Amino acid sequence: MALESVLLAIGEGDAERVGLLAQTVIDIAGPADGTVTLTHVFTAEEFETVRSQLDYGTESSVDPDEVARRHTTTRSIEAELTAANVDHSVRGSVGPHGESIVETATEIGADLIVVGGRKRSPTGKAVFGSTAQEVLLNAPCPVTFVREQGD
Repeated sequence: MALESVLLAIGEGDAERVGLLAQTVIDIAGPADGTVTLTHVFTAEEFETVRSQLDYGTESSVDPDEVARRHTTTRSIEAELTAANVDHSVRGSVGPHGESIVETATEIGADLIVVGGRKRSPTGKAVFGSTAQEVLLNAPCPVTFVREQGD
């Protein structure tokens, strides 16, 4: 199976694992000459916070793709993909994380989804939910889970 389209899902908690996530998709998409779609999913609150930090006025209409492109985590990963000559694009969305990731993967016809996460206890998953778990259970394609170093 050729990996022509890899979806890298990133969010607020991924700032500390930018290098690991970027290297993972470079190692996968680079040799296959595939395209990486970075998708940054925001909750409504996160979106408004980042939008404010980026100096968009509260009255202005701004596209989630634009906010995602300007987000520090996205720009850091984009820089690594560019340096490795890996073709990529950026998408942003506002909504439930897992559902938005699965929808985007379906829309772009992803051959693989890469998600980051941290080790959590079963109780932690039950209380706080797990985006990675939702993606693993509902994805239209295989999923690679990249765990924080030291877990």
